[in-house]
Amino acid sequence: QHYFIQSNLRMSLFKLTKNSRPLAARCMSMLVNDPAYSWLGDVGIKELNEGVYDGSWGGRGKVVPSISPINEQPIANVIEGTVEDYEDVVRASKEASKQWAMTPAPVRGEVIRQIGENLRAKLEPLGKLVSLEMGKILPEGIGEVQEAVDIADYATGLSRMINGKVIPSERPAHMMLEQWHPLGVVGVITAFNFPVAPYFWNFTIASVCGNACLWKGAPTTSLSGIACTRLIAEVLDANKLPGGLSGLVSGGADVG
Repeated sequence: QHYFIQSNLRMSLFKLTKNSRPLAARCMSMLVNDPAYSWLGDVGIKELNEGVYDGSWGGRGKVVPSISPINEQPIANVIEGTVEDYEDVVRASKEASKQWAMTPAPVRGEVIRQIGENLRAKLEPLGKLVSLEMGKILPEGIGEVQEAVDIADYATGLSRMINGKVIPSERPAHMMLEQWHPLGVVGVITAFNFPVAPYFWNFTIASVCGNACLWKGAPTTSLSGIACTRLIAEVLDANKLPGGLSGLVSGGADVG
């Protein structure tokens, strides 16, 4: 019952702020500017956050506040993406996937390992952000980020175990090989009640298999997606890899 009440409150707040966003943005102080929430800066959250990433940050959509269901206060503003932004990210992801598919699987696994280490280093502030933005209790928020860390560890090991079959042939002096090929770009849509873990369940496995990913999170938990993507982007930049390998588009149903 608690979760149903929380969910209904969340939707009511979203509808309220959707109709009064400019007023809310102007008149209500952001939690990101409150010293008690200074830890938001540890995961890259600012007063105004660009919600589209394809190697560079941007967004041509509306500016909307992310409202915490815990205290009904705006955490920070997000610049949402448009359909045009979405198309740009798709193009960047398709291009990035070509290079990534030719990268040896163990090398892909090493990149995912580094991403997992970045998540592990920011476990507590990321967990706090999930709790603040989504409304779940803090141990659940931290636990969700821990799931992302754990699946990154699993995918790292998997990158050295992507096997194919050697199949006998009916032709003399021949054999058949089974070889798996990447799909290309994998789209991942996540819900507000689990704003972090499901993306990494998909992204880490798809990535070590040679695919690029595009993340569309719930519009009420955009900051969680932005914070996680910033940590991913740090690793991609450090390894001189294209940002389109983990694209992000924040926004409503018009973009996914």
